[in-house]
Amino acid sequence: MQVTRRDLIRQLAAGVALGAGGGWNALAAAAAPTHRIIPWRNWSGGQACIPFARLAPKTEDELSALIRGATTTIRPVGAAHSFSPLVPTDGTIVSLAHLRGLLGHDAGKLQSEFGGGTPMSTMGEALKAVGLALPNMSDIDYQTLSGAISTSTHGTGVSFGSYSTQVAGLRLATASGELIDCDAEHHPEIFNAARCGLGALGIITRVRLQNRKAFRLRERMWIAKTNDLLDDVDRLTRENQHWEMQVITHSDYAAAIALNETEDPPTPVADPAAEGGNEYVKAIEKLDKYGSDWPAARSAILNLIARTASFDDRVGDSYAIFANVRNVRFNEMEYSVPAEAGPACLREILKKIHDKQLPTWFPLEYRYVHADDIPLSMFEGGPRCAISIHQHYTMDYHNYFAAIEPIFWKYGGRPHWGKLHTLGARQLAPLYPRWKEFTDVRAALDPQGRFLNGHLRTVFGV
Repeated sequence: MQVTRRDLIRQLAAGVALGAGGGWNALAAAAAPTHRIIPWRNWSGGQACIPFARLAPKTEDELSALIRGATTTIRPVGAAHSFSPLVPTDGTIVSLAHLRGLLGHDAGKLQSEFGGGTPMSTMGEALKAVGLALPNMSDIDYQTLSGAISTSTHGTGVSFGSYSTQVAGLRLATASGELIDCDAEHHPEIFNAARCGLGALGIITRVRLQNRKAFRLRERMWIAKTNDLLDDVDRLTRENQHWEMQVITHSDYAAAIALNETEDPPTPVADPAAEGGNEYVKAIEKLDKYGSDWPAARSAILNLIARTASFDDRVGDSYAIFANVRNVRFNEMEYSVPAEAGPACLREILKKIHDKQLPTWFPLEYRYVHADDIPLSMFEGGPRCAISIHQHYTMDYHNYFAAIEPIFWKYGGRPHWGKLHTLGARQLAPLYPRWKEFTDVRAALDPQGRFLNGHLRTVFGV
C-alpha cells in the first residue's frame, strides 16, 4: 500500500477531512469598529470568546490610533492556530490581515522583510521569487509570521532553532501607540524579548528575517519500531539535517521522517486533494471506534497495518516539503525537555498510555530544536526535545492531557506557549533563568497591562 507523508499524517490524525473551522471569521465585517456581536474561536474550536470589537487596521498608522483610542484590553490574533488561550478576551481583538506580504529584501545580506500578518503558507513562493528561503520551517504553515515568532514555533533539526531565531529585526506597536524599530543594536532588550513575546509587549507589525538561498529537500519516510528509533536517535539526528518521528499510539511503531538538502530534480507533485489511502484511514478510525475494548487485538492490528505501509521519496522546494496539509482539527499539548531526556520522557509517556489505556488515536510528535538565547523561548539555554500529544477535537482532552503533563514536569519540561498547559507564574518562572529580564521589559512597555488577558495575567502573575 503506497501512501504519502501527507496521507499518513492526515490519516493517522483522523478519519475524516474537516475544514479548518473558526479562525478569523468575517474579517471584512470586522475591518472597522462595530457593536455587532461577532464571536471568535480558534482553529480547533477549543478556545472561544465574544469580544467587544474585532478590528483589522489597514495601515500601521491606523493601528497606532486604534491602540491609543482603545478603552479595553487588546489582544492580537493571527491564524487562530494556538491552542492555549492567548487570544480570548472581552476586549478588542486585532488582526494584521491587511499588514502582510513581502515588503523588501536584501540579496547581499540574504534578508527579507514581511508584514507581521503574512500567512507563512504564502512566504515560500515569495522568497523563492527573489532567490531566498527560510532555513527551517514548522510542519504546519497556517500561522501568521508574527504569531509564529511570538510563540517560538519551530520545526525540527539539532542544528536549527525556532522561527524566533530567524528574526533579525522587527517593528513593535506598543501600548502607547508608538512604533519602535528594534534589532540587536537598537533597543536590544526589547528586540530580544519581543522575538518570543506572546503578544504581551505589543503588536509586531513587520519582521526582518535572516534567510538563506533557495534550496530543495528530499524527504525519506519509513516505519520502524519506536524503541529501535529511540535507541538510534543520536545517529539519526546526526546524519540527517531534519529528523522527527510520528509515534502511532497503542502500537509498537512510529513513522520516521528525514529531510535533507539535495540538488536532485523535483518529483511529481501529488494532488493534495486526492483521497489516496482511504483504506488506511478507515482501518484506524474503526479500530478506535470498535476496538478500544480489546486493546491487545487493537495493538496487534495496528502493528500489522504499520508494517504494510511504504513510502516513496519526495523532492521539492524546501517550503513545499517542510509543510503539510492539516485539515483535521485537534487540540494539542507540547512540552520541550532537555535533549538528553527526550527518549526517557517519551518512553514513560507511551507506558502511561498503554498501562492506563488512555483514549487517543492521534500520533505523538517527537522533534529536536537547537538552543537559543531568547528569554522566553522554550529553547533558551540548551538544546531541547519537543514532544507533542494530540486529541481529536470531538474528544475530550482534559483527562488524557492531565495524565501526561506531570511526566513532562518530571523531566524539566517547558510548555509550548501556543499549546495547552496548566502552569502559572509560580511554576513557570523557575523554568526560565531570564524570566525577570522579560517581565521587566513587559512592565516598562505596558505598565497598565493593556495587552494582557486573563490567561497572560496568570502566566505572568500580574
